[in-house]
Amino acid sequence: TSSWMVSMRTLARGRKCTHVQRLALYEIWFMSRSLTYLFMYLVSLLPDSTAPPTVRIVHSGLACNIEEERYSERVYTIREGETLELTCLVTGHPRPQIRWTKTAGSASDRFQDSSVFNETLRITNIQRHQGGRYYCKAENGLGSPAIKSIRVDVYYLDDPVVTVHQSIGEAKEQFYYERTVFLRCVANSNPPVRYSWRRGQEVLLQGSDKGVEIYEPFFTQGETKILKLKNLRPQDYANYSCIASVRNVCNIPDKMVSFRLSNKTASPSIKLLVDDPIVVNPGEAITLVCVTTGGEPAPSLTWVRSFGTLPEKTVLNGGTLTIPAITSDDAGTYSCIANNNVGNPAKKSTNIIVRALKKGRFWITPDPYHKDDNIQIGREVKISCQVEAVPSEELTFSWFKNGRPLRSSERMVITQTDPDVSPGTTNLDIIDLKFTDFGTYTCVASLKGGGISDISIDVNISSSTVPPNLTVPQEKSPLVTREGDTIELQCQVTGKPKPIILWSRADKEVAMPDGSMQMESYDGTLRIVNVSREMSGMYRCQTSQYNGFNVKPREALVQLIVQYPPAVEPAFLEIRQGQDRSVTMSCRVLRAYPIRVLTYEWRLGNKLLRTGQFDSQEYTEYPVKSLSNENYGVYNCSIINEAGAGRCSFLVTGKAYAPEFYYDTYNPVWQNRHRVYSYSLQWTQMNPDAVDRIVAYRLGIRQAGQQRWWEQEIKINGNIQKGELITYNLTELIKPEAYEVRLTPLTKFGEGDSTIRVIKYSAPVNPHLREFHCGFEDGNICLFTQDDTDNFDWTKQSTATRNTKYTPNTGPNADRSGSKEGFYMYIETSRPRLEGEKARLLSPVFSIAPKNPYGPTNTAYCFSFFYHMYGQHIGVLNVYLRLKGQTTIENPLWSSSGNKGQRWNEAHVNIYPITSFQLIFEGIRGPGIEGDIAIDDVSIAEGECAKQDLATKNSVDGAVGILVHIWLFPIIVLISILSPRR
Repeated sequence: TSSWMVSMRTLARGRKCTHVQRLALYEIWFMSRSLTYLFMYLVSLLPDSTAPPTVRIVHSGLACNIEEERYSERVYTIREGETLELTCLVTGHPRPQIRWTKTAGSASDRFQDSSVFNETLRITNIQRHQGGRYYCKAENGLGSPAIKSIRVDVYYLDDPVVTVHQSIGEAKEQFYYERTVFLRCVANSNPPVRYSWRRGQEVLLQGSDKGVEIYEPFFTQGETKILKLKNLRPQDYANYSCIASVRNVCNIPDKMVSFRLSNKTASPSIKLLVDDPIVVNPGEAITLVCVTTGGEPAPSLTWVRSFGTLPEKTVLNGGTLTIPAITSDDAGTYSCIANNNVGNPAKKSTNIIVRALKKGRFWITPDPYHKDDNIQIGREVKISCQVEAVPSEELTFSWFKNGRPLRSSERMVITQTDPDVSPGTTNLDIIDLKFTDFGTYTCVASLKGGGISDISIDVNISSSTVPPNLTVPQEKSPLVTREGDTIELQCQVTGKPKPIILWSRADKEVAMPDGSMQMESYDGTLRIVNVSREMSGMYRCQTSQYNGFNVKPREALVQLIVQYPPAVEPAFLEIRQGQDRSVTMSCRVLRAYPIRVLTYEWRLGNKLLRTGQFDSQEYTEYPVKSLSNENYGVYNCSIINEAGAGRCSFLVTGKAYAPEFYYDTYNPVWQNRHRVYSYSLQWTQMNPDAVDRIVAYRLGIRQAGQQRWWEQEIKINGNIQKGELITYNLTELIKPEAYEVRLTPLTKFGEGDSTIRVIKYSAPVNPHLREFHCGFEDGNICLFTQDDTDNFDWTKQSTATRNTKYTPNTGPNADRSGSKEGFYMYIETSRPRLEGEKARLLSPVFSIAPKNPYGPTNTAYCFSFFYHMYGQHIGVLNVYLRLKGQTTIENPLWSSSGNKGQRWNEAHVNIYPITSFQLIFEGIRGPGIEGDIAIDDVSIAEGECAKQDLATKNSVDGAVGILVHIWLFPIIVLISILSPRR
């Protein structure tokens, strides 16, 4: 371009040109130079395709109050039960990963995964323990992660509670003269609560009554709680009210509780009309009755259980508690509590015991004096029986020999309890055993009073009664099995009677397969289902002391070996590589049993490629020297032992990676015409050199909610560099519709991975303001918010959704464009609104564009909007400008009042902000209900308004023309030629 410009300039200076030709050549040279500067300017505006992340947090507008940048954070106040919605707006490319975290809250408060990694964090029905500091962290691998925090303060006020106490040492229950009474008021709240007291309608203040003292306990933080009535007087018997207030923050109203103090006021007393303890049989119904014997006001009665909650089947009726069909699980201590907020609550308890007999056991002890293991004639033998009983003191035993009752004698000694063993035990000592003593001995356990079935235990004593012996069959250890199988470990036990066998792990302190440390077996067999590799090892079987001989336990060991197929890595790996390139796949063995014989085989689909056997290496490789279409596919490497096979899978493909959309502009859209907008689609290519050159992109676009995609191809010339920003302009998009855009790279291999993004028109919110337009069509009304200090709010509405009971003869009959479906903002002036009440709508805060060092000091903006003021009671519409740092100062920009007719009017105003600014629309209600005021299509554009706009600001019928110098025509042509190109 530079050499061409020099040639034009030289030619123009030549002597062979006429004067007219020379002027024409100079104008061509001038236009060329202008084109060059324009091109350089456009290049300077191209963003760097990689950018570190930035973060800012915005809220949904439900806050009671927001304090900006207090202790380098924002404080967001919300009322308990409302919905917390925080959005993390991020910029940066590649697209940053977002994560929400929280501190200074309850440790039990956990996010759901669906919200932790989303831009918007939403907590419905927020509770007080969910307050704290919330952090949004964004990182994309460039520079340091961006972190912003916002502190959420949850406000609440519980109902206050008044408790009444007498002076310490008061012996009597009632309140007499010469007694001091304390009324204490407590309410949980955030922020701290403020209390006030009333006696009847009289407000009590410190010093207003000599007999009344209001003070603050030292352990409270300056909040008045206690009302002290010194030496009760007749006038002190009255109604007292405690009002708890948080000063209407978050619109939380005051709460009040009242208490009637009289000479009959007394703390509660109760009586239980039941025995203690209560002993019942299973299946019976039981009723506990609790009655009040004193207390003014009348106490309330509640029942609690010492451990756990009341059974679900419990029936409560005032002070009466009924438990139908009681079971052993319902046993325990039950307490009746009476409370009337006077003195301490009264409490009476009773214990419910459910009668039961549990399974019994026995053991045989040979002569303990000679340390025998066998039963011998002429020696002593002891037979012991044990039964668990509730209640234990009701347990009785009876002994029988061969079915006949047995009484204690000099040679047959029966003892009901033994201090050396656990309770519920009976012993039968047979001294100087004779042949005639052989037989079946039975101990029978029963509970006094009946109602519970007896437990009978038979013990046979004969010449064949011998102690146990324990062995493991030779073929049963070691036992070899495979993972997932069912296996039985066996210990053979002999002897009469056969004792129970106890199984445990012998080589490590770990639990058995069922989770216990010890398992019982009646036949010596331990069955394990779904064996895992962790169950390998030594198992101990041993005789128990019960249901057999009380001798030194016999034990044996069984070894279990669990075979399992090889564990390999990688289980799955995707490899992307272009054609004619090489690739090597490697499959590694992590662990296997047995490991002595390992073989491998490589397959591509069903085609066998290679087999072999491992020697000393821990991995096997398969190379492909030159990829072609036949070499792409799924490669499986199976590593095999006796227990099975482990498999590594490799997906070898030439698919291009997905493109990444460029996100650095929050809303990269611009407005072509009133109903049409365009979108600058920008993206970079992930790993462009990994596969074959990308020759094109298939662009698909469809309107949100539709099924059909409209597709076209975007040709790519040359190689794409890593991080290169590619741009394509989407035009003729209809406002305010959202569109789904799909982008798929194409190579000679075929389609690559697609990326989908939803684009939606909304007012641009850019780091530096260039243009803003809001027609109030989107859900967030372009980030406009309602002012908390006004009397009522602006309302979003369209004619199609308007209430059928709307006030006639006022308000618009369509939006600014004439559409019945289009939206606008308006003030509803019907009742209960009063004359002079204000509604204020705040725009988002706009950051102005950077200053031009060679231009004017302040940037000018043209601010315009449409307004509708129709009705005989129209009030005033004001517009104010608020600058950053001047929240209390608002500069009037524009104002209008009175009826303007059934039409939309347009206003244009030049503004010259020196810092970030905000616009405020204020609607003031007129003298009657026909006073609706509406606004629509609010715009801000860089540069001053055209003079004709300022001159005809109240006209919307005429079109505004734009004069363009003839020399700008080539520039417009150039821009149209360049778009849409990357």
